[in-house]
Amino acid sequence: MNKNNKNYTKRDVSDFTEGKYKFQLFGRWLVSRTLIPLFYKVEYSGAENIPKDRNFIVAPNHISYLDPFIAGEAVKKPIAFMGKKELFENEILAFLLDGLACFAVNREKLEVSTIKTAINVFKTQKWMLGIFPQGGIRRNRKIEKINKGFAVIAKQMKTDILPIGITGSEQYNWIPFKGSLKVRIGEPISYNQEINDIIDEWGQKVAQLIGYEFVKETPEQTPVKVDYSKI
Repeated sequence: MNKNNKNYTKRDVSDFTEGKYKFQLFGRWLVSRTLIPLFYKVEYSGAENIPKDRNFIVAPNHISYLDPFIAGEAVKKPIAFMGKKELFENEILAFLLDGLACFAVNREKLEVSTIKTAINVFKTQKWMLGIFPQGGIRRNRKIEKINKGFAVIAKQMKTDILPIGITGSEQYNWIPFKGSLKVRIGEPISYNQEINDIIDEWGQKVAQLIGYEFVKETPEQTPVKVDYSKI
């Protein structure tokens, strides 16, 4: 944790401000509309699949540090992304992530504070929750090792999941205008099914959207447990 001991895992409704959304918009402009187009030809598709009348979980695959900005540009809504808690151990990075309305999460264990923050995100009626189901960056062109926390949150919040496939920046391109980046938005995944079915549907849809291989894994016998009495 940072020297100032600020708790970056918990966010109240009041933390999701217009100022942070404007900072997000600035970040998107800087990265998605200025930096990325200098090195990549970007193709977005599937905007018609974005729900217009309800909150949802934004769930992209994760291949580079550009992904939060790319997903935000694709969805064009304020998104509170979860980030691994280790990122917040650096004070400067924590300051920037906090300004972008990101919050810390323990990737090894779904904690009560994470659920509370998810609840508060959806209470705003404006902000979406952003989660990378694979956790860390995966550049092997496979959809595998999917964490089930996003499915647990979706069921608890009764919120559908918007799958987004991103490909083209598995290796950073630094030659101007030589790269090609594709962003595909799939149809929402219903929360009203079993957790393992949600995981499989997300993996299959994202893999299909961007031509990756989906590696189906044997479901864990021990389910994710959260003490909801503390919420």
